[in-house]
Amino acid sequence: MIKKGVMELDNSYFVGWGTLALINAGLAQGKNRTALKWFILSLFLGPLATFILLFVEKR
Repeated sequence: MIKKGVMELDNSYFVGWGTLALINAGLAQGKNRTALKWFILSLFLGPLATFILLFVEKR
């Protein structure tokens, strides 16, 4: 039983992290930056990439 609960938590964590990466890609594209680069960067940095994108100047 406990193992199933842990698996559900892990899956939702990865879904949330992937969703954040997609949001960051859209935010980057809105600032005329490469969405793919920011998507990949967001997969590794997560919320830190969002914070960086908020303060990056628009090209």
